Amino acid sequence: MAAVTEEALHVLYFVAIIVEAMTAALAAGRRQMDWIGVSLLGCITALGGGSMRDVLLDHHPLSWEANPYLLLITAGAALATIAIARHIHHLRRLFLLLDAAGLVVFTVIGCNVAMALDKPFIVVIASGMITGCVGGVLRDILCNEIPLLFRAELYATVAILTGLIYWTGQMAGLHHDIALVIALAFGLSLRLLALRFGWSMPKFVYTRDLH
Repeated sequence: MAAVTEEALHVLYFVAIIVEAMTAALAAGRRQMDWIGVSLLGCITALGGGSMRDVLLDHHPLSWEANPYLLLITAGAALATIAIARHIHHLRRLFLLLDAAGLVVFTVIGCNVAMALDKPFIVVIASGMITGCVGGVLRDILCNEIPLLFRAELYATVAILTGLIYWTGQMAGLHHDIALVIALAFGLSLRLLALRFGWSMPKFVYTRDLH
């Protein structure tokens, strides 16, 4: 059972990096980038969160150093998006679903890395959030947009709560697979419900001039 669950998580990881690379390619297209920009943005978005996590935790080698084919997969997915871009709007709901799944999968993987290094609770949660969100932050910064992480939309919150539930389940002595499934199901459901009903965090609005 554990092997099956880990294999499923591995498959979901590949799906997630492909989807993230494709969404990055669309963002690159809106900024009229050339094919090098498209492929680079795809790689950075898909692998940037994990890379940032590993650099901060001094966890080496980085995923794409150990497995260079990840660069080929993400760059290839980004470039392939150019050919099918005109049809992708028909798959919007599927992309939203897969993007939500990618967020929670990346989060759990990030938590696993920190827990394997015996890091304290707050670092485990931060590691999950960084893995899940920083790739999108880098994409938005490179596209000169306010990162989704810093907006009111439930994104970072989903990563934090997913990581919290996963860590709590592990500490409570739940079987790893049970804790994993609960965390993934909760995070995915919360993200999809937030998209469906427009749930968001309270916004801080300050308009007065100090002068």
